[in-house]
Amino acid sequence: MNKPVTLVTGASRGIGYALCVQLVKAGHHVVALARTIGGLEALADEVGNNNITLIPQDLTDGKALEVLGPMLFDKFGRLDNFIANAGMLGNLTPLSQCDPTEWNRVFAINVTANVHLIRTLHPLLNKSSNARCVFLTSSVAQNPTAYWGAYAASKSALENIANTYAHEVENTNIDVSIFNPGRTATKMRAQAFPGEDQATLPTTEEIAKQMLDLF
Repeated sequence: MNKPVTLVTGASRGIGYALCVQLVKAGHHVVALARTIGGLEALADEVGNNNITLIPQDLTDGKALEVLGPMLFDKFGRLDNFIANAGMLGNLTPLSQCDPTEWNRVFAINVTANVHLIRTLHPLLNKSSNARCVFLTSSVAQNPTAYWGAYAASKSALENIANTYAHEVENTNIDVSIFNPGRTATKMRAQAFPGEDQATLPTTEEIAKQMLDLF
């Protein structure tokens, strides 16, 4: 395959969905990973089945994620880009009232899943002549905000992981970036700010087009 092979997590909606569409338009073969099968099927209908590989997967299943690298190696022999887009907001609540189960799930999706993915995808990224990893973050990672404890802490941890990985691969063909989309009209944003007029925010399509510059 002459096309760049690009894996996007959280591909069934929001920024991930829009980014997959833009990547296909730019000539990539997209590996779309998400838990929601209906959203993945809608994406395939929009971009064409020949341009995309669908992987219905729950990011909290670490053992299943570890199998992803060998599976992609058998199909493509390499991976050119990895975009860690999937994320979970969790409940916005005081730390003194946080639900440990919810906290653990936020970290499982926002942090631990990406460690599994780095582990399983690193050999594939090494097979590419010019690989890029992009980790999506949030401003709360650097600016702690009341009630945002789980999400903010998880994004701060993710940034640290991305920066650590960047140092580890700085003398290789793999380039690592952290991307903050900022205020965007998504369901997650509406969950966090239910009274906000999303018509005043950048669309997911606009953010996806900005991200294309990274590639």
